Amino acid sequence: MLGLLSSLFLPLTRYQLEDESAHLDEMPLMMSEEGFENDESDYHTLPRARIERRKSGLEWFVCGGWKFLCSSCCDWLINICHRKKELKARTVWLGCPEKSEEKHPRNSIKNQKYNVFTFIPGVLYEQFKFFLNLYFLVVSCSQFVPALKIGYLYTYWAPLGFVLAVTITREAIDEFRRFQRDKEVNSQLYSKLTVRGKVQVKSSDIQVGDLIIVEKNQRIPSDMVFLRTSEKAGSCFIRTDQLDGETDWKLKVAVSCTQRLPALGDLFSIRAYVYAQKPQLDIHSFEGTFTREDSDPPIHESLSIENTLWASTIVASGTVIGVVIYTGKETRSVMNTSNPKNKIGLLDLELNQLTKALFLALVVLSVVMVTLQGFAGPWYRNLFRFLLLFSYIIPISLRVNLDMGKAAYGWMIMKDENIPGTVVRTSTIPEELGRLVYLLTDKTGTLTQNEMTFRRLHLGTVSYGADTMDEIQTHVLSSYAQVHPQTGGNNPSSTPPRRAQSSTPKVRKSVSSRVHEAVKAIALCHNVTPVYESQAGVTGETESAEADQDFSDENRTYQASSPDEVALVRWTESVGLTLVSRDLTSMQLKTPGGQVLTYCILQVFPFTSESKRMGIIVRDESTAEITFYMKGADVAMSSIVQYNDWLEEECGNMAREGLRTLVVAKKALTEEQYQDFESRYSQAKLSIHDRVLKVAAVVESLERELELLCLTGVEDQLQADVRPTLEMLRNAGIKIWMLTGDKLETATCIAKSSHLVSRTQDIHIFRPVTSRGEAHLELNAFRRKHDCALVISGDSLEVCLKYYEHELVELACQCPAVVCCRCSPTQKAHIVTLLRQHTGRRTCAIGDGGNDVSMIQAADCGIGIEGKEGKQASLAADFSITQFRHVGRLLMVHGRNSYKRSAALGQFVMHRGLIISTMQAVFSSVFYFASVPLYQGFLMVGYATIYTMFPVFSLVLDQDVKPEMAILYPELYKDLTKGRSLSFKTFLIWVLISIYQGGILMFGALVLFEAEFVHVVAISFTALVLTELLMVALTIRTWHWLMVVAEFLSLGCYVASLAFLNEYFGIGRVSFGAFLDVAFITTVPFLWKVSAITVVSCLPLYVLKYLKRKLSPPSYSKLSS
Repeated sequence: MLGLLSSLFLPLTRYQLEDESAHLDEMPLMMSEEGFENDESDYHTLPRARIERRKSGLEWFVCGGWKFLCSSCCDWLINICHRKKELKARTVWLGCPEKSEEKHPRNSIKNQKYNVFTFIPGVLYEQFKFFLNLYFLVVSCSQFVPALKIGYLYTYWAPLGFVLAVTITREAIDEFRRFQRDKEVNSQLYSKLTVRGKVQVKSSDIQVGDLIIVEKNQRIPSDMVFLRTSEKAGSCFIRTDQLDGETDWKLKVAVSCTQRLPALGDLFSIRAYVYAQKPQLDIHSFEGTFTREDSDPPIHESLSIENTLWASTIVASGTVIGVVIYTGKETRSVMNTSNPKNKIGLLDLELNQLTKALFLALVVLSVVMVTLQGFAGPWYRNLFRFLLLFSYIIPISLRVNLDMGKAAYGWMIMKDENIPGTVVRTSTIPEELGRLVYLLTDKTGTLTQNEMTFRRLHLGTVSYGADTMDEIQTHVLSSYAQVHPQTGGNNPSSTPPRRAQSSTPKVRKSVSSRVHEAVKAIALCHNVTPVYESQAGVTGETESAEADQDFSDENRTYQASSPDEVALVRWTESVGLTLVSRDLTSMQLKTPGGQVLTYCILQVFPFTSESKRMGIIVRDESTAEITFYMKGADVAMSSIVQYNDWLEEECGNMAREGLRTLVVAKKALTEEQYQDFESRYSQAKLSIHDRVLKVAAVVESLERELELLCLTGVEDQLQADVRPTLEMLRNAGIKIWMLTGDKLETATCIAKSSHLVSRTQDIHIFRPVTSRGEAHLELNAFRRKHDCALVISGDSLEVCLKYYEHELVELACQCPAVVCCRCSPTQKAHIVTLLRQHTGRRTCAIGDGGNDVSMIQAADCGIGIEGKEGKQASLAADFSITQFRHVGRLLMVHGRNSYKRSAALGQFVMHRGLIISTMQAVFSSVFYFASVPLYQGFLMVGYATIYTMFPVFSLVLDQDVKPEMAILYPELYKDLTKGRSLSFKTFLIWVLISIYQGGILMFGALVLFEAEFVHVVAISFTALVLTELLMVALTIRTWHWLMVVAEFLSLGCYVASLAFLNEYFGIGRVSFGAFLDVAFITTVPFLWKVSAITVVSCLPLYVLKYLKRKLSPPSYSKLSS
């Protein structure tokens, strides 16, 4: 408890400390550089944001300190009750789950929101946290108190029961589907190796330490270390699209110590264990060691990411055996799934506010009634009865109508033939599509196709483009023809000419040899594997390498982790140097003459986002030469290669053309140099502490003074119709931000070529900043620019957000377009959240890969594209589309319609409740403020359902302009972002209309009823139904045949019910006389009285509407006329 108290009073002392720093007043951001330089020492006193004056102890407590104390207490209690288990590193003995020191979680997948006990409470809580539903629950419960009972119970409980039944059923179906999906995954059977042989186990019964066999095309059930495979090469491919959204295959390598064992059973005859780091989020890294104790000396092997098989990936080749190291909640795939929040649309929140306003009106009205009664008798009971009588001011049918409307919009979107393949995954927010101000988009695969084509090869003095590729082919042909005429197989006489060449002093090489060197480097330096789909379904085995029968070009496909690499290898194939096979230790190239060259792979250094380069060391089998090849981004390579004067300039030129550039270099190594490197490298790989740093240091010792070979340019083509779509969105007043992981130059050039930044606009490239001072100067420089697009890198963004979050967001929001490059997935989500918090406007994120999921879930409205990078984004999104260009129609047509229709529908339903409450108020005040209901039982239920529901609901078919017009004039969309279709102003207009109509209907009926009072109810109710039907007709802008059907159907229902139901439903209190009189309804006086009242209630509104359209027509009417 002492700990709790001290933790609570720490803030108080902290506030006093901050008090002292706060009076060092902040320095304005806008100032000249000179002023800034004078105060150089001073800028660490700039506060992070605008700090208000700190309050003193008591004042602090009163102004919100109590909230802070309460929440601290709650957090403390929650922490005590629900302590999270600390994740630890572990030692796992092969095949001995019983040896593990601590308890690990069960290996079951659970995606359900509720369990059997929490389902009903959970669903009810979700429903009743809306003010509307909670209010109705209270009203309905009050009917069990005899003194407060008004009319029949079913008039209150039927609508509420219906709403709840629909919701609970929908949730139950969703929950049951989730349960079935989980059960299916958890009960998949796997073979487990034991001392007695193979046994079948369920996925959910797998434990840490089990040896599991996974067949081809089977899902990997838990995180494992890869021990053995049926493939000769000791490696296999896995598909990871469910984990990281990438569709290419990844190569995984078995632990060599266990792969070398003669038979499967020998795994139990050795004493070995795996040491694994504690479970982490990062799916791209792993550190561990494999130790075999019973050999002399003990064998230690380092384990990295390529020795792991993560859960939820799928084996693409061969059969694998692995030892389980993480299960259940500790697997990488489960740790990386975030719980998506329930998204609530802005329209729902606005309607919730209006409902509260109506409630206030209801209370005021009831109090007025009781006051006019003079607080006679048990006045508080009467007050409550009035509250119940007028409870129709707040219509319960509002939620039902809106939910049905949303379902209808979703159905319309999915049925739209102009945007085929569109799926609505979150049916609760279609109106959000009509209110967007910021659209944040990914680049690769969203704006571009993620289909790479090789466009340019630059050798420093000569550059080859698409039209001169045949020259390269000729050079490659001639260089292989010179080298190989005398080789009849692997004849050693082929070495002299090469040796002679390398020992001569440095002469300028001929263009031909330089082209040949460059092409060979591109053909060797990569992580691409050719895969053969042969008739028997066997992948290209190495045995068939010598006899060239399986290597026909038709059935060869390339697998790699990036489309850029495949584009490069495809290009070398097109100029004559073909990659025909590759395994862990060797790769083979086929020359234009059909000869197969074999290279032994000694080391591979994979590409990482930090190093931005990849390298490979190969030995040429025929000459025994060892070469280190490297390729990477120009920023990473420029410091590694020998001095030259053209690289930087040419990279800039290519980036301006929109090409992705890679620099290729090489270095020849002697046998001694390589052996020295290898011993240091393997030593670094075994270290447990700072392994990454040590390995990087060893590799860096090689990366010095490389010979620059060439610069390649690969083009990523734009998606269809990206330019007109972006143009349309910009005209609609939507600001577009591009968030990409790509480099600055490429991002800038795609922004220009896609017209994200228009031709006439300047681009301000935010200089890289690392400290607060630099950020301050850069922001000032940017502030002086007007109307220019901003390009900023992820690192600079991070620095600016740390110190000047508010200022940066404010400046960026004024830009017509913003490009953020080198963004991590978490940064993308962070930017979305910042925009939402700072501007309060609606944001939409659109992406196509697993790396966009966090951004899509953070935005108010997420759109996923089913792309080359898998389906992960489209499954996580609220709306899934097949192409970027469909966004235009989705927003301009469907978003706009959904919002305008829901706004009209919501207000109309409120108007329907207000009218009847006004009539009740007039009725009560005429009859000495009696708390007696005007309409009984079924009439009240029928009024909100069969008599008026269809016409009112048919408003979801209304449209103000044709879809073609909405797309042609995107400016119409701009109006919606101001939220004028549903505001307090429009709401008040509807309230006034309701009061006017309710008053006219009631007073009219009372004035015209002559002697038969019982007819008041008949006259007023008939006039009311007619008025509602006419009001729907008045509101509609474009007629649809279903609307006409709905109007006549409702009228028919009412007329029929008048004839049939008169005996059963007592209309009017029995004490006031007889029941409804059928004879009276059919008389002429009844008909003319009803018609007169209806005309008086509706005609003025028609006239007003006509005048308004003539004098100040809305923007859309100019187009629809």
